Amino acid sequence: MAVTWDSIRSLLLFFGPMLLPKAISWYRSIRTSPHGLTIQPTPPRVRLALGLLFALSTIYVVKTLPAFAPENLFTRTQSRLQIPVDVLFNRVAVLRPGNVLTASDHALRAKFINMESRLLYAQFGPQVLSDCPFCNADEPKSYLYYALPSLLWPHLANLIALAAITSPSFTGKHGYQWRTLATIASLTLAGLEAYIVGSYSYKANAKAPRLSDVDFFYWSMRSYRLVALAALNAVLGWVMYLSSTNRAFVQLPSTSERVEDVAKGLLTVKSKLNAIGIINNTAMRDEELRSRCQTYWAHEVRLMRDVMEEREVVEGVNDALSNRINIDSISKDAETYTDSVLEPLRQLQQNE
Repeated sequence: MAVTWDSIRSLLLFFGPMLLPKAISWYRSIRTSPHGLTIQPTPPRVRLALGLLFALSTIYVVKTLPAFAPENLFTRTQSRLQIPVDVLFNRVAVLRPGNVLTASDHALRAKFINMESRLLYAQFGPQVLSDCPFCNADEPKSYLYYALPSLLWPHLANLIALAAITSPSFTGKHGYQWRTLATIASLTLAGLEAYIVGSYSYKANAKAPRLSDVDFFYWSMRSYRLVALAALNAVLGWVMYLSSTNRAFVQLPSTSERVEDVAKGLLTVKSKLNAIGIINNTAMRDEELRSRCQTYWAHEVRLMRDVMEEREVVEGVNDALSNRINIDSISKDAETYTDSVLEPLRQLQQNE
């Protein structure tokens, strides 16, 4: 698989303007302190999302194992690409139950009449070559058109999973802040794979004298795709963990959000004050409750008077007043506070 410098440069010119600003903002967010925000535990929804991403990544990595890869007739039978078709499928028949070829084997046998089809087999794999009803070796691009849906389907399925994980209704702002970037990265991977598959020079395998020299592109690209998807999910989980725990990529609430939070806090305080007022009003209007309240405060006054008359308390108060407390400063602060509270009432009285 040959990727030229011109191809890399064109990709950088296309995706650079989109990814560079994001990279700069990430770097700045890492270098900038989190403005006093403390590290917090991972939210339950984010923890569930991390578990799903880990499960997806694990599945992708496991599927790269040879046991889960589509069968390669040439490596399975240790045959070169130049082997006669009858000899190849005689070896394949030995591997089949009852030495009977499958329908897919017969379809491939009909296609392996020339070297061009075998080279396309190495590029697109067995399913495309055996199932495509309109493809032929004279039009190699026809195999690409047929293979594109199966190439892009894993990317689309993973994109749907990432869209669900980064949904505001699932992970809130912790996942939603990475939604656009995850979408761009998924589409970039899909476009990059389609470009690499379409630009692959499959005829280079015709010069391979040994099986070990053959580049079975389809199987290699399948492994790269799965590893790339697993890496994408792992990176998304990592940044979601950092941002949700305030370790990095912290997004401070906007001015409107802060104002809304303060307003909600004030409404909560107001409702509590109203509740206290209602309770106090009820207590004053009820004869039994009012009597109990007066009894409590009479007992409280008597108790505090007895305490303040004890010798140790008197000596402690005198020591504090003479050595540790500035009475003048406290009196001045109390006077200032009283004036600030009563000033609106004075202005209201003057206006009347």
